[in-house]
Amino acid sequence: MQIREALGLTQREMAERIGIHRSRHHISQYERGKAIPFLEVVLAYSRLANVTMNQIVDDDLDLKL
Repeated sequence: MQIREALGLTQREMAERIGIHRSRHHISQYERGKAIPFLEVVLAYSRLANVTMNQIVDDDLDLKL
């Protein structure tokens, strides 16, 4: 959620931007910890936000967006 909000995107817009056939529902589940995204989703998030995948998956790291 921190990445999406820093980019100023809605869940629907984020799903469209990562472009791998994920709906707003999937984004919501990832953000609430109800589902674990596929590696391709994490990669797309990291590319979109210009951060490393490690910064996304490691809760102890500050993203500095």
